[in-house]
Amino acid sequence: MADITAAMVKELREKTDAPMMECKKALTEADGDMARAEEILRVKLGSKASKAAGRVTAEGLIGLYISPDAKQGAVIEINCETDFVAKNDDFVAFVNNLAKIVATNDVADVAALSSSAMGDATVEVTRLALVGKIGENISIRRFQRFSTANKLSSYVHSGKIGVLVEFSGADEVGKDLAMHIAATKPRALDESGVSESDKEAERSVARQKAAESGKPAEIVEKMVEGTVQKFLKEVALLSQPFVKNDKQTIAQMLKEKSATVTGFALFVVGEGIEKKTSDFAAEVAAAAAGQA
Repeated sequence: MADITAAMVKELREKTDAPMMECKKALTEADGDMARAEEILRVKLGSKASKAAGRVTAEGLIGLYISPDAKQGAVIEINCETDFVAKNDDFVAFVNNLAKIVATNDVADVAALSSSAMGDATVEVTRLALVGKIGENISIRRFQRFSTANKLSSYVHSGKIGVLVEFSGADEVGKDLAMHIAATKPRALDESGVSESDKEAERSVARQKAAESGKPAEIVEKMVEGTVQKFLKEVALLSQPFVKNDKQTIAQMLKEKSATVTGFALFVVGEGIEKKTSDFAAEVAAAAAGQA
């Protein structure tokens, strides 16, 4: 049996917003496995325990750039250690310049971007100089580049959520799509684009919930598949209710506007990164004990 610490309970609560005692029970049942404990809470508490994927767990900034003809663009995430640095003018300029470099050059990956020219130096030399000036580590995490015969539109929210969308139609449609994606965070353009791992995770939770109903196996399977289909409609952009008119789906809005959407990128700062936390009192106590 794993030793369930207060730190583990606190971490699970921060990820799920579930009550402390429920977190402890879930961790005990999962023998300390954090991922399994999250799944147990989802079974017991439903959507109240499913917000972990949208949490911002590291600092940094999303940069966006679209060419004047709206045919090329890029979205990029650069991480730093504190939110204070994420607002630093030099850091903001670095992020925006990187977005432009990615958009206007066929850069394959972060390594290639690091060796690209940036003024009189390379991106890596510029990054290291900025680290020395600011006094915090700065890392280039990821980017996505678009080049299209259609049009691009973008939206960035407080520098923490960035969207680049490829579409055809009026400029207003592109802006609406970008803001909608930032608000609802779809996982794919349509249901076929949702990953098998996401489907299986949802199916596993649904099956455990349905099994508690005591209904026959064939009914349970129908309940499970119904839940999965509902999930797919919620996370696929085209089937989501439009945020400006929830009586329409995005697909219906696009048809009405004689528009299409062919792709999008959604970046949330720190998504999927474990943010290091520290207990200052515990550190002081440990240091004092070591000197005793």
